[in-house]
Amino acid sequence: MNKDEVKGKAEALKGKMKQAAGDLMDDEQLHDEGVVDEAAGDTREAFGRGRRKVGEAIKEVGDAIKK
Repeated sequence: MNKDEVKGKAEALKGKMKQAAGDLMDDEQLHDEGVVDEAAGDTREAFGRGRRKVGEAIKEVGDAIKK
């Protein structure tokens, strides 16, 4: 897991917490901010996962060439 995946998970969690707080306090704006934060976190996590997969593929190609 790379730093983008970790930060994305943290941001998505922050968004879920904002949504829950918004629901408890009946604050629609806070809930909506949470939805945006969660989506941004999910996007960053997916970017990090893709980045990691590309790095792994490049390493595999490099290892195959060395043989």
